[in-house]
Amino acid sequence: MRTATPLLRHPDFRVTAVRCRDDHTGWSAPEPATAYGLVLTRRGGFRRAGRGGDEFVEPTVAYLTVPGEEERFAHPAGGDDCTSVHLSERLWRELFADRPVPAAVHVDARVDLAHRLLLRAGADPGFAAAERLVRLIAAATGPAVEAGARSRRLVERARAALHDDHPDAAGLVPLARSLGVSPYRLSREFQALVGVPLTRYRNRLRVGRALDRLEGGVDSLAALAAELGFVDQAHLTRTVRAQLGHTPGQLRRLLR
Repeated sequence: MRTATPLLRHPDFRVTAVRCRDDHTGWSAPEPATAYGLVLTRRGGFRRAGRGGDEFVEPTVAYLTVPGEEERFAHPAGGDDCTSVHLSERLWRELFADRPVPAAVHVDARVDLAHRLLLRAGADPGFAAAERLVRLIAAATGPAVEAGARSRRLVERARAALHDDHPDAAGLVPLARSLGVSPYRLSREFQALVGVPLTRYRNRLRVGRALDRLEGGVDSLAALAAELGFVDQAHLTRTVRAQLGHTPGQLRRLLR
């Protein structure tokens, strides 16, 4: 029996928790992969035959798929819990560019931690989840390091777009596209030069705008959350409390 539970949805990626409970030890019939993706195992294990040959997939091994690739599966261990990441073709090509795509990768402790953090990023798919996802893929597949001659200009352009609340700054992926770089490069170089992750920097800007509105006497915190691009009022409250130690309601009283 196979069940799939959606965890994150975004125009350029989808993350799904997949649970298989099967005790058949023989190979399934061949089936074509339907998406560009990455599959990581959380518990259990299974055998997979694909373009890289026959591999036992368990928490220290992840594999990547491309559309049309023929796959077969066997479950000699009885079952498994996995995370399936589907990427749009455009994002896939942006992340891998001209690099060869491995069939399977070793999941070390860094990748394991990045995987666990991705599963806790559901409140903000446009930035927090996107940033964790591209870092997970980069950690798993070992991207080539790019020269940083234009890094400062890239980061300044990203900061300007965030400060101006440009439409392209609504998420990590569209922001990177507007700047002509991969999401991973933008995320990595931004933190290296600014000292904080891009998501945290963006939240700092949004918290500043929230303070302006709270000081001005805004009445509806739900409307304020929507205005500033938060998922809901609870997301606004968590973000503000994390940065300032106070809820928006408490700050509104303090500022009044």
